[in-house]
Amino acid sequence: MIDKSNILIHEFIGLEVEVAKSTCRNLIGKRGRVVNESKNAIEIEKGGVTKLIPKRTSTFRFHLPGGSVEVEGRLIEYKPEDRPRRLMKYVKKVG
Repeated sequence: MIDKSNILIHEFIGLEVEVAKSTCRNLIGKRGRVVNESKNAIEIEKGGVTKLIPKRTSTFRFHLPGGSVEVEGRLIEYKPEDRPRRLMKYVKKVG
């Protein structure tokens, strides 16, 4: 189950997200559901309109069942299929 401790290695597609910070001011506050992800960007959709948000210059606020968590885009700047393997060492071990 997804929570704050494992967000870095979780699949983002389907999650509600908001752009909390960005060097591009017109992206701040954009929110929607993640519909696609690449190494360099997250694509969000709201009301039938999609927007491509660059990861490197943005901080994302993911809304999870147990609350929300902010993630700096530069930390997740990997291909979605490579991210779990590369970031597993940063995930808290629950045991």
